[in-house]
Amino acid sequence: MFQIETISAKMLDYYVERSDAVIIDLRDPAAYRRGHVRNAVNIPYRELDEYLEKKQDQKYRFPKDKLLIFYCDRGGASMQAARSLARQGCRTRSVIGGFAAYRGRNARIKKADNIKSDCECISVTNLVF
Repeated sequence: MFQIETISAKMLDYYVERSDAVIIDLRDPAAYRRGHVRNAVNIPYRELDEYLEKKQDQKYRFPKDKLLIFYCDRGGASMQAARSLARQGCRTRSVIGGFAAYRGRNARIKKADNIKSDCECISVTNLVF
């Protein structure tokens, strides 16, 4: 089995402003809009999984010189994504407990549907960092 390094949800704050790391939210766009970690890009797991299976037209090009930090709802999908991309030579980490465990200062949470949010969905195509 391929070992993946994990980090606690609390450690996400350490990576938010780092130029050598990219935080990737694997949840669906609706969940991302309801709340996410600041500066995280949204690549839904289903989309990423399809890309990894089929290598669709180089839709995503993940940088090998940056640390890819994956989180999902609870940690399972992020572990799979981190493992898949580590096999391709990327440096990866998976967040234990996912967004459900995150209580840090960089959470961007939409308060209510009728209040305009500062959260915009950053769904990425042709991703190059």
